[in-house]
Amino acid sequence: MRLIVTGVAGFIGMHAAKRLLLDGAEVLGIDSLTSYYDVTLKEARLKVLAAYPNFAVERVDLVDGPATQRIFERFRPEMTLHLAAQAGVRYSLQNPQAYVDSNLRGFLNVLESCRLYGTRHLVYASSSSVYGANSKVPFTADDNVDHPVSFYAATKRANELMAHSYSHVYNLPCTGLRFFTVHGPWGRPDMAPFLFSRAILEKRPIDVYNYGEMERDFTYVDDIVEGIARVLPHIPSPASNGGRPSASAVAPYRLYNIGNHKPVSLLRFINILEECLGTKAQLNLLPMQPGDVRTTCADVSDLMRDVGYAPNTPLETGLAEFVRWYKSYYLS
Repeated sequence: MRLIVTGVAGFIGMHAAKRLLLDGAEVLGIDSLTSYYDVTLKEARLKVLAAYPNFAVERVDLVDGPATQRIFERFRPEMTLHLAAQAGVRYSLQNPQAYVDSNLRGFLNVLESCRLYGTRHLVYASSSSVYGANSKVPFTADDNVDHPVSFYAATKRANELMAHSYSHVYNLPCTGLRFFTVHGPWGRPDMAPFLFSRAILEKRPIDVYNYGEMERDFTYVDDIVEGIARVLPHIPSPASNGGRPSASAVAPYRLYNIGNHKPVSLLRFINILEECLGTKAQLNLLPMQPGDVRTTCADVSDLMRDVGYAPNTPLETGLAEFVRWYKSYYLS
């Protein structure tokens, strides 16, 4: 199988590409290696993938439509896994233009390239942030998500709507995956495991928002990758929705949550991280940040029904693996 993986130098992108390569796929990665966070970490991820003979990478910005189309025209992927995006809820408060460029313009160019050059299935990353301040938990893919509380979330919801329109008008099979708080080795430096580990080891206080009264559906990266691997060959069709009233009834289109479906409190998360690091944290308790939500929890019954999978790695296991990698990468 020939696949394009966008955002291949990213956290999930590297892990997903590695799994697909191990499964025997030919993978062409696309990444512009933006400076949103440490580019040397992205280069190190690419070095891991470069060990596989069936991997190549194009350093192209998806905002460049003609360049993106040339790659698709030459490679003709059977499947496309679109993970490239400007990430981060809080950064969207500072630089919304970056989200318009990457998450909207870049995604449009991917949709067009898939339409023009025969991609059989586009699987793309959405986010649990689309649920906004929904008070009903667990979150289901059929919930109303028209009230985002961050601009990042708004762009991810826009991606879902853009994909549905292409799916309906051009019969392009599309599946969106709403990821829930992904963690694990090679994680992003702007996420809690990384920020907290560095501060704790350096004996600095960590910022704990909403005074610790938050819960997250922490999902280990290998579980995310397993979900991706199962969804890619599961090409949707309008007739496969079991007769349920939904957008998938009129288009080859699906949305799935991929989350551990067992929310953990932020303070419990910190306690587990302390145990893994072997040292105590100093807490700087702060009010809720704009764009944050108090609780996330995934209903994964659709994913289980359609591809027979639900994430199940305990947070204790995932954080231990992250700390092992962090110490090896930064402290050895």
